[in-house]
Amino acid sequence: MATMRMACLNHITATTLLPCLYNGSILPRRSFRVRNGSSRERKFHLRCASSPSDSLQFDFSPPPIDHDLLDTISDGGGKVSKDGVVESFQNDDEALDAFDTGVVVVDLSHFGRIRVSGDDRVHFLHNQTTANFECLNQGQGCDTVFVTPTARTIDIAHAWIMKNAIMLMVSPTTCRTIIEMLNKYIFFADKVEISDITKKTCLFALAGPRSNEILSKLNLEDLIGQPYGTHKHYSFDGMPITVGVGSLISDEGFTMLMSPGGAASVWKTLLSEGAIPMGSVALEKLRIIQGRPAPERELSKEYNVLEAGLWNSISLNKGCYKGQETIARLITYDGIKQRLCGLELSAQAEPGSTITFDGKKVGKLTSYTRGRNRSSHFGLGYIKKQAASIGNTVTVGEDISGIVAEVPYLSRQHPPSTNPSS
Repeated sequence: MATMRMACLNHITATTLLPCLYNGSILPRRSFRVRNGSSRERKFHLRCASSPSDSLQFDFSPPPIDHDLLDTISDGGGKVSKDGVVESFQNDDEALDAFDTGVVVVDLSHFGRIRVSGDDRVHFLHNQTTANFECLNQGQGCDTVFVTPTARTIDIAHAWIMKNAIMLMVSPTTCRTIIEMLNKYIFFADKVEISDITKKTCLFALAGPRSNEILSKLNLEDLIGQPYGTHKHYSFDGMPITVGVGSLISDEGFTMLMSPGGAASVWKTLLSEGAIPMGSVALEKLRIIQGRPAPERELSKEYNVLEAGLWNSISLNKGCYKGQETIARLITYDGIKQRLCGLELSAQAEPGSTITFDGKKVGKLTSYTRGRNRSSHFGLGYIKKQAASIGNTVTVGEDISGIVAEVPYLSRQHPPSTNPSS
């Protein structure tokens, strides 16, 4: 494993008051110092709003400035692809263990960030995706699914409701498609603007059972224990940063959205507090083991949102929206014929392989990965309901045995409440 050069973070040294960068109000300043190997100190200031209303006086819209985050990651042993994706730190098994027992930090800056603004933005997204945006307030958030008119899946988005915009975080492969689709549905009188701010921002995910400890050390305890999607604005080393509960990779942990100019400092600080870096190779392995569907694998025009099991992102009571008629019909007439499942496999299998049960075709493998230390095999696939019970033995391809297994992400999905506010 590559040795990471990490700065040692001292605890917060002082709490004073200073004007907010965004609205001139007086906010608490939290400062801390980071020592490097040459005993020099850098002093960082972490400023946050003193009340929920103050925290939403500004919106995250930083300028497109150059940054040295990828240089910092490369210098620390990270392998970065030509298109700027952090692929590996040569520590995949260690990072997967840290997700279970410690804390990992993942650079998700190659994922898409879409800013939806304008007076009609809430109503617009309410009609275009599966979640109930009209029941959310500033500072809250949710997951929502982009679907076709027949409820076929496009992508899962993590959304934040801000004062002047809604921020959507989506998969790297769907960002452009989603922007084009949203622009297509903006009519002449609609007050909606769609902006791609992916290259103007950086995005980190902090995940694992020790995530709360790191937030406490950074004096961000006000987010611990808050509902999924809750987010607040801060200032780190003079740069804006928004921190939210949950992320694109885990319901637990936190998301950090920031200006590129401050990203390297944030990254170094998280490593100095004990976060283990995780690259995209280990992240893909984690995604499959956790059972989270992804575009071009489990999310496609072949499968609808209910077959994908994305119940936590769907509202049944919000009125008309894209895909609603199909979703309602599937539920009313028990039309869900197959579902996404985990599979413990006896050997390596190719995605796209046929899944059979008692000699009959019942589904298709959509994703495959090797387990930790390359000692096991795991996959995801769609299987017809009659063969999809946990513990059933199926055959993948010609002769690979598979046992239907429960996966954490899908096991947390529950049919939406009939409460009108859901």
